[in-house]
Amino acid sequence: MLEHIELFFKSIFIDNMVFAVFLGMCSYLAVSKKVATAVGLGAAVIFVLAVTVPLNWLLDQYLLRDGALAWLGPEYADYNLSFLSFILFIATIATMVQLVEIVVEKFSPSLYNSLGIFLPLIAVNCAILGGSLFMQSRDIQTLGLAFNYGVSSGIGWFLAILAIAAIREKIRYSNVPAPLRGLGITFIITGLMGIGFQSFGGMLTGGDEAPEAVEKNTAEKVEEKKINEEVDENAISYTNAINE
Repeated sequence: MLEHIELFFKSIFIDNMVFAVFLGMCSYLAVSKKVATAVGLGAAVIFVLAVTVPLNWLLDQYLLRDGALAWLGPEYADYNLSFLSFILFIATIATMVQLVEIVVEKFSPSLYNSLGIFLPLIAVNCAILGGSLFMQSRDIQTLGLAFNYGVSSGIGWFLAILAIAAIREKIRYSNVPAPLRGLGITFIITGLMGIGFQSFGGMLTGGDEAPEAVEKNTAEKVEEKKINEEVDENAISYTNAINE
């Protein structure tokens, strides 16, 4: 349970798709002019990541990685299909995006029209593919953790686009210098938000490692104190010898 909680908060705040690795910036900048539109796209990204990351985890575990085909028989144990990762991951993502596009067009035509070309472009959104590739590179162990990672990564991207959309709506009524209006001030705000999210980097540190760190620091201080005492004693002896 603790592992799931740690992965959830780490994916949202520490390894945020936008502010930590700067993935999905095209949609983040283009569809963040209105909060309503940002909410719709963010929800679509959460759904796509929540479905595609576990599906791609299954593909990676039982088809792509070295020895994954052992379940078919001993003669297939030496096969390595990892070179197909990009093709199969993108195919899975494109299928899910088409499903999302059909559902949004059916139940919310206004949102479908406001998202425009950026809804089908979720299929080539680097944040979506990045979620599956990070899942693969970080060697996530279980399907539940893969689902958790997909949902939390989507929530992190959702919070990022929602925050910048709310700020951009307020900026319209602010006296922004002419050279910085538009994308200029948006990039500056994004950078400042990225710096702010970096402050969460120490949120999951400490714990079991804290006593070791304290013990190490204490030992270093004791050693330093001994060295200083020896230096002081030598200095006193040298001074007494001169006086004599």
